[in-house]
Amino acid sequence: MSSFSLRIIASDHVFYDGSCEILTVPAHDGPVSILAHHEAMMMATQEGEVRFRPAGSTEWQEAVVGIGIVQVVNNRALMVVDSAERPEEIDVRRAQEALERAEEQMRQKQSLQEFKMSQASMARALSRLKGSRHYQGL
Repeated sequence: MSSFSLRIIASDHVFYDGSCEILTVPAHDGPVSILAHHEAMMMATQEGEVRFRPAGSTEWQEAVVGIGIVQVVNNRALMVVDSAERPEEIDVRRAQEALERAEEQMRQKQSLQEFKMSQASMARALSRLKGSRHYQGL
């Protein structure tokens, strides 16, 4: 199968840099898959799970990512996200506590900006918990 260059950059580190055969990202209207020689595009992504298969491998790699963008040009994909972590690296207890804090904040009267921040915190905590449960087989 043909491959393309993939680079996933989080705000604090380079998560992946190498060749890839297929990439699936969480878009606002559902998952989008990218193969080699995909047409040029730029797309916003949301919190969720990213899956990709490195070139020459039969194993999928997964990551839980925050919001970001994906750019595909000249058989190269660049994904820039605010956070990226492997499912096995997620601290489930900490993610559960973050979810509980966000739920409590959502119950309180807030300004629109505070509400949106609480909503984003809740979405991130939920995607981290979902990704970690998928990895743990729960």
